[in-house]
Parts: sequence; C-alpha cells; structure tokens
Amino acid sequence: MTSTPHLRPEFFIRLFFTQQDMIGPGKVALLEGIERSGSISAAGREMGMSYKRAWMLVETLNGMFSAPLVESARGGAGGGGASLTDTGRQVLALFREIEAAATEVNAERLAALRGMLAKAPPGNNG
Repeated sequence: MTSTPHLRPEFFIRLFFTQQDMIGPGKVALLEGIERSGSISAAGREMGMSYKRAWMLVETLNGMFSAPLVESARGGAGGGGASLTDTGRQVLALFREIEAAATEVNAERLAALRGMLAKAPPGNNG
C-alpha cells in the first residue's frame, strides 16, 4: 500500500486532540513512508519534505502519545534507520480505520456535493 492517494485525498480526516496535538494525512503519510523505507529522511524526501521538517514532525508525533511512534538509530558503521514502534503501527492502523469508516458513511453525501459543483473536478466523471 502506498501513501500517494492520501497526499491529495478527496476526503480526509484531521484529528485535533488539543490545539497543538493533531494528526492528519501528512503525518500519517510520513509514518507510512517510514514504515516502508526504514528511514525518516527517505520518507520525507518521498513527500518533498526537508530532512529537518521530517525530523520535527517525528519528534512532534513521538511527544504526542504516551509512547513513541518512531524509533531511530543513528547512522555510522552499522548504518542508521528508523521504524515504527508497536504504538506507531497501532496509531497508524486506527487512523486509517477512522478515515475509511468516515469515508464510507459519507460516500453518498460527498457524491451529492460533487454533483452540485459548477464544474466537475478534472479526472472525475461523476
């Protein structure tokens, strides 16, 4: 599963836990990229994000939850890398479940709104 469809979703969820603590499509795509690539910097590059920005988002995510979502090892002779923790995989799965359920429940409403648009979006015939 790739995260590309979720970078520009038709319908997306952003969860606000507090004014500072939120998670949405960008942070989730970063987590998926880390899971896929084993690297924070590679996941950030995939998204067109700077190394510094990717690391800042990981630090934010790790600080939001009671346990870190991403663990990393510094580079060097043994190589570096990053991976999702069990908590990270659980947060990712729960977010995707919430997103899928909300999309399913609202499919007819979204179709009705789309049908009311003055001009149909490119690549969408209905």
